[in-house]
Amino acid sequence: MLGGAVFVSACAPALDWREVRVGAADSVALFPCKAASHARVIALAGQQVKLTLHACQAGEATWGLAWADVGDPARVGAALQGLQEGARMNLGQARAQARPLTVRGQTPHPAAGLWSLEGRYPDGKSVVGQVAVFSRGTVVFQATALGVSASAEAAETFFGALRFGS
Repeated sequence: MLGGAVFVSACAPALDWREVRVGAADSVALFPCKAASHARVIALAGQQVKLTLHACQAGEATWGLAWADVGDPARVGAALQGLQEGARMNLGQARAQARPLTVRGQTPHPAAGLWSLEGRYPDGKSVVGQVAVFSRGTVVFQATALGVSASAEAAETFFGALRFGS
């Protein structure tokens, strides 16, 4: 009986992909779980902005998409850098390796990209994952997939499905 229970739980899907329109600049994401929304005011690019986050946990990872409107095109570069550096600092100055990222419909910016991270949570536990920053107009985005182990296939699905419009 116990063996059957282990078999059934091993076959249960850890990731239940669903498309979510997140409500910022006509953005669309594909989450592997049901995302909850949170918002708070943070300092970014020299101003206070409302940062909204859709996030969930699945497959030993936390998946998230955060966004804020910085209101001025001149602040977009500093905001993208701030989001990327903030993610690294939150993971104990994680080691990062950058790659280009193109999100369909994004506003091209040299500070946009995708970083693979290796670091530590505040409790000291090791963490690996990826963080992407990009923009559309004056709205900046940070997409993350972080956990104790990383599924390259799931991360590729998550980041590859990010887009603007239908």
